[in-house]
Amino acid sequence: MNSHLSQTDLDRWNRVKARLRAEVGEAVFSSWFTRMELEGIEGDTVRLSVATRFLRSWIQSHYAEKVLTCWQAEDSDITRIVLTVRTGLRQPAAAAAKPAEPACEAKAGAVNGVNGVEPGRPQPAAQAPARPGMHEALGGSPLDPRLNFETFVVGRSNELAYAAARQVAGVRRGETMLFNPLYIHAGVGLGKTHLLQSVTWAGNAQPDSRVLYLTAEKFMYSFVSALRAQNALAFKDVLRGINVLVIDDLQFLQGKQTQAEFSHTLNSLIDAGRQVVVAADRPPADLETVDERVRSRLAGGLVVEIGSLGEELRLQILNSRVAAARAHHPQFDVPPPVLSFIAKSVTHNGRDLEGALNRLLACSKLTGAPITLELAEREVRDLVRPPDNKKIKIEEIQRIVARHYNVSRGDLLSSRRTANVVRPRQIAMYLAKVLTLRSLPEIGRRFGGRDHTTVLHAVRKIEHLVGNDTTLANEIETLKRQLQE
Repeated sequence: MNSHLSQTDLDRWNRVKARLRAEVGEAVFSSWFTRMELEGIEGDTVRLSVATRFLRSWIQSHYAEKVLTCWQAEDSDITRIVLTVRTGLRQPAAAAAKPAEPACEAKAGAVNGVNGVEPGRPQPAAQAPARPGMHEALGGSPLDPRLNFETFVVGRSNELAYAAARQVAGVRRGETMLFNPLYIHAGVGLGKTHLLQSVTWAGNAQPDSRVLYLTAEKFMYSFVSALRAQNALAFKDVLRGINVLVIDDLQFLQGKQTQAEFSHTLNSLIDAGRQVVVAADRPPADLETVDERVRSRLAGGLVVEIGSLGEELRLQILNSRVAAARAHHPQFDVPPPVLSFIAKSVTHNGRDLEGALNRLLACSKLTGAPITLELAEREVRDLVRPPDNKKIKIEEIQRIVARHYNVSRGDLLSSRRTANVVRPRQIAMYLAKVLTLRSLPEIGRRFGGRDHTTVLHAVRKIEHLVGNDTTLANEIETLKRQLQE
């Protein structure tokens, strides 16, 4: 502490720290504020310092407005906080030779990612489970308190994923981890994020547990920010010091350096006996933009798919959401025939189901009209989508193409280069790309272990020919109809 400060200034600072400790909780205060010192008070400006650039960057990004608010509660004339990195004898020896960092300021009314929530994102409600402070202290992505195990509706399509997530969330420190990493994949709106946030809430409710939930986008942003601020080592230390790392939407992970860091973090956590939980919209093998080492490590754990929602499960979800809505809107009543109609008609995903209920709730609240089957049919008609085409397998494509061109399936998988085999093989690869979600490397493996560049060449070749050869275009349309029947 600076010797030139008056006792009055020191007393004010102690009261501000006590207020800050009460605001953020003991865990957050101990992690980030015990090494903060008061440098001086000049008019409406308070000057504070911390020992490292990482502390300065983190506090400025996540708690600058909170610190300013605590000072203003003590002295309403304070409108600005200036945060610097200490230099000289009071700085750790490893950093003593470095010049002082430029000051970072917090001004009244300028909120910058308070509590780890990006501007414009909804903040968690007050009823969040125990110890949310640790998650925000670690800079996690925003959590929705509604997304917990108690509100997750279980059915045949998601019961294995639910059971695995429950098991992972209940593991105590030092216990054997059966599923590591746990990888959950599914289409949009089927419950991946709900399960991942449930794991985070349940884990952080346990004493001495540090669970961090990050979207792939937030992971990339945090890593790039740390690189720019020359805090990459501190960023890595924070990530590798947690008990459970939860990563959502991994398909959006991009950048060679970022993927390399994620790979190192993944390996470090698993090798140290820490749990990793990941979700994406496709299996690990189909993450074409993700490093092969990451895909291999993810595939080595438990890979679980959440299937499409069956009608029975859709009806259970609707009943659950109506019950939740009645807690805030007691008069909200949806007759069983209306719920049955929505469950039968709105089939794509859970978000469409919630959207349908929200429309009915809006009609009920804003117009006072009773919720009838006719009203429901009118309000949700744009959410009624045609049924998805059947799931087509590569083996079926190979069988149909081989039969159509009078060759064997073995010919398509062989290394033969005769014209009567090459063209059907290329057509089969093309159909595999346009009719399935399989990646180019996966398609290549299914065609006799070919390289993904061979598949790409075949796809581009057939695309070009189709645009100029009407006969071939008609043949391919015929094959598509056969496969989709």
